[in-house]
Amino acid sequence: MQKLLLTVAAGFIILHAGAQANKDELQKQRQQLRKEIAETEKILNETKKTTKENLGQLSLINKRLDLQGNVIQNISGQLKFIENDIYKSQREVNKMAKVLDTLKREYAISMEYAYKNRNSFDFLNFIFSAANFNDAVKRVTYLKSYRSYREQQGQNIVRTQEALQQRINELSGNKQKKNSALQEKNKELTVLEKQQNEKERIVVKLKGRQKELAGQISNKRRQDAKLRGMIATMIKREIDIARKKAEAERAERDRLARINTPKTTTGNTDVAVKPAVRKAPKKNESVLVSSEADRVLDANFERNRGSLPWPADGYILSHSGRNVLPGGVEYDNPGVSIGTSVGGAVKAIFDGDVTLVNSMDDKQVVFIKHGKYFTVYSNLASANVQRGQSIKTGQAVGRAGANDDGQGQVDLIIMKESNNVNPEQWLRKK
Repeated sequence: MQKLLLTVAAGFIILHAGAQANKDELQKQRQQLRKEIAETEKILNETKKTTKENLGQLSLINKRLDLQGNVIQNISGQLKFIENDIYKSQREVNKMAKVLDTLKREYAISMEYAYKNRNSFDFLNFIFSAANFNDAVKRVTYLKSYRSYREQQGQNIVRTQEALQQRINELSGNKQKKNSALQEKNKELTVLEKQQNEKERIVVKLKGRQKELAGQISNKRRQDAKLRGMIATMIKREIDIARKKAEAERAERDRLARINTPKTTTGNTDVAVKPAVRKAPKKNESVLVSSEADRVLDANFERNRGSLPWPADGYILSHSGRNVLPGGVEYDNPGVSIGTSVGGAVKAIFDGDVTLVNSMDDKQVVFIKHGKYFTVYSNLASANVQRGQSIKTGQAVGRAGANDDGQGQVDLIIMKESNNVNPEQWLRKK
């Protein structure tokens, strides 16, 4: 019985330790979410002071709503752990109550037997009725063991009662934690409802500015078309340069091979030995990856997919791909638009070489090559790099300019040769 009690207690301790680790992780996640909400709230309040209702504010409100929803989901996860703890505690309480009942029954039986045989004469008669001395000694030992057994029974009952009370206290504590978590969840749901109401208000105001928003989107589409033209021209030029370089290198290798090829004589005629056949380039290898340095850079860029740094501190104004704005206005973003401070530093997301720095309207655009990949940084108020310059990850390439709403903005596009890819799949999660 004592072994059963120890097994039950040990199992409970192991389960409790594992659950505690998961609950601690949830707590850390919730603290991080609250920190991100506070940062988003701060940026949102700053934009409210300097600009009227705009898409940037709507983006921040949507981000805050997502974070708030994650907080509620986190609390729901905590509630599941607490409910699981309550279930396990109740099960342990039931098990220990049964163990305690069994111990009490066994103890009652032994005490009843002791009471019926309490007369000292009976004990002496039990000893002296032994057949011989050795039998008498065994009977004395038995009586001592029986007395020790009854004492141990009493101690087991006391220990089991203490353990049972501890489980009951833990069960009560878990129920209180559940009530607290439910109250916290209800509070966060109230906050979420207020945030949703705020979103609805700003959406209504933005719909009232639908013509203005449509004009901004029309201007952005025009800029994107111009930017796509620049990108296509730049990449075509880089491919042409790479091909000409490869052809020149191939011609030089052939020339050197002819010079170094030994000749054999057949009669009076000198016959040149054919040069060895060169290995063909890899089937899927890009012409833009022509050297070992290019291959290493290209492979490293691909290896860092999903963990590249963001080009600017801020938040997403417009996601890559299709965006639907208030009033049903649609916009297909070739990259990702990041809201940041006007004049804030814009940094390279990976090592590479600047292939072009160009003007577009009153802004600057920087193009950087990373093997067969290109990153394009547009809507820059200024650029502080030049064509041909080698760039390191995190090195500033320019300063963020303002968008039509007066907010700081930088647009990032990533190209794989002539194909547009989603930058958000390459940058580390925000």
